[in-house]
Amino acid sequence: MIATIARLIGMRVKPRAHARKTASLKELVCIRSAMLACIDDCESLPSQRLRNKITHAQTPQELWLLRNDAYQMISQRHNQTVAAERINNLMASFEGWLEPKQLIRIK
Repeated sequence: MIATIARLIGMRVKPRAHARKTASLKELVCIRSAMLACIDDCESLPSQRLRNKITHAQTPQELWLLRNDAYQMISQRHNQTVAAERINNLMASFEGWLEPKQLIRIK
């Protein structure tokens, strides 16, 4: 829409610096694998549902939104310190796929 309006009035629009490319299947598999590994020792019906959601997520953004669920699973199985450590270790997998301001460590 903005590009169309800009074109109509003769302006040039630069692509956004923070625009992300589409993740390849290989890249998604890497992120999924990291997420699945961090909940590997969580065995319950809710954790099985989470594994299914992770497996079917289509984008890094969808996977990022599942990290809170992963944190909850790990906290229930272990504690919040272990959960925060595991989730924070996932951040490297998401670098370049999310806005830097979204990559916030859990304390």
